[in-house]
Amino acid sequence: MKRLVAIVAVLSLVLVTVVAVGLAVWQLADSSAEDGPSGRSASAPPQPGSTEAPTAELASFYGQRVDWESCQGDFECATLEVPLSYSEPAGTTIDLALLKVPAAGDRHGSMVVNPGGPGAPGTTYAAAADRVFREPLLRAFDIVGFDPRGTGDSAPIDCLADDRLDAYLAGDPTPDTPTEEEEYAARSREFAAGCAQLSGETLNHVSTIETARDLDVLRAALGEAKLTYLGASYGTKLGATYAELFPTKVGRLVLDGALDVSLDNRQLSLDQAAGFQTAMEAYLQNCIDTTETCFLGESLDDALATVSDLLDDIDTSPLPTGGARDLEIGNAYLGVLMPLYDRSYWFLLSAALREALGGQGKALLMLADLYASRGADGFTDNILEANVAINCLDDRSGVGFGRVEAEIGAFEEASPTFGRSFAWSLTGCRAAKGRTSEKPITIRGEGAAPILVVGTTRDPATPMKWAEALADQLESGVLLRRDGDGHTAYNAGNKCIDSAIEAYLLEGVVPANPTDC
Repeated sequence: MKRLVAIVAVLSLVLVTVVAVGLAVWQLADSSAEDGPSGRSASAPPQPGSTEAPTAELASFYGQRVDWESCQGDFECATLEVPLSYSEPAGTTIDLALLKVPAAGDRHGSMVVNPGGPGAPGTTYAAAADRVFREPLLRAFDIVGFDPRGTGDSAPIDCLADDRLDAYLAGDPTPDTPTEEEEYAARSREFAAGCAQLSGETLNHVSTIETARDLDVLRAALGEAKLTYLGASYGTKLGATYAELFPTKVGRLVLDGALDVSLDNRQLSLDQAAGFQTAMEAYLQNCIDTTETCFLGESLDDALATVSDLLDDIDTSPLPTGGARDLEIGNAYLGVLMPLYDRSYWFLLSAALREALGGQGKALLMLADLYASRGADGFTDNILEANVAINCLDDRSGVGFGRVEAEIGAFEEASPTFGRSFAWSLTGCRAAKGRTSEKPITIRGEGAAPILVVGTTRDPATPMKWAEALADQLESGVLLRRDGDGHTAYNAGNKCIDSAIEAYLLEGVVPANPTDC
């Protein structure tokens, strides 16, 4: 799916959980961590039937045992070997990076986690487990994260050198002149050509279906007869795909911030544009309601106009930041969108907008950099490049550069603030070079155990109606709805949600369908 934001030529080709955004903040605090002493831990004995392979050709992969070694302090790291192409299991192989946070109490087993993206590294997500998950899960499960193929340290996709990626992100996501439109198209073509040149054959093998097959190899290597899994945002698409391919191996799956897997890129982008508009209006209305004089305006219409006018001004004249890079319009959009993922980040957006209205762009650029995993010395992971590669391999649908104007009206109706940028994102895969050998599937998950599908009413990135749709599409889907703001529901301050998810994962208690919290 998408990291849910407009990034130049791939504007809504990205759907990431807010945790993946927040990881950048947490990594700053953890950057001084040293590797722990070298050491190995024994894996738990495999459960009966856990390593049975779906075909004889895959037996060697399913028969692996994970060789954990101490790393990064109290964590354990390892690699998992999988075939680059599942249609040629005797051919080239790749190694997937794994990280485990051992259970702190009476161990129930392993819980595999995925933070979304696509493209977010699961090892980093697992390493942040004490911030992401609550104590009941930390005590009961080994939290296991893996970098999906093409991401992080797992045969990473590469498309552009850092300076070119900077230019790509800074470019105008809302071109409105022939020259700007050609510049937009040129950036898209440069990105696609770079992916093909730098990533080679891997570019053809980073689909969600292949990652779901990897997930089953990981389940077997962990010695688990059934998969326990918590996936957020795009991770819900990965989990749903797993349920379709391996329904009898489904144990307890939580799909939080769910994606409607039946939608094409146009409808996904249109819904996301509306979702971010809802989040922006909720943020602005909160400013109006909770301050004596909101600095953005006295009414919602006034505040919306202030933000739109600011973006128009930055499009014309980038703001200084006091550093080597000015705040250009592409980064300005990212900087505004990033804090909308989580209500607790709204104060950051207010501070950045105040500064920008005063003529300085440092804070908005900092927010954009956090979103893009860009550190002081360059990009810290390849989430943006992997995101585009995976999304375009899964679904190349969209429109040509010359047909975007016909879409503008519908998108601006859905989102007066962000609609034009999301409309242009429909061209994001037009130049893509990757080609998958996997055949499309319809996701129903027939025969799977109950799967918990979770949505939030004012989620900007994955609208509630997507969770409702996925719960209906999955034969065993059970819907859990959170009334609130922000992207994803677990550990967001709603006791009803947290209790329901934990009771399901720990005790197998399936809530009523649907349950409202």
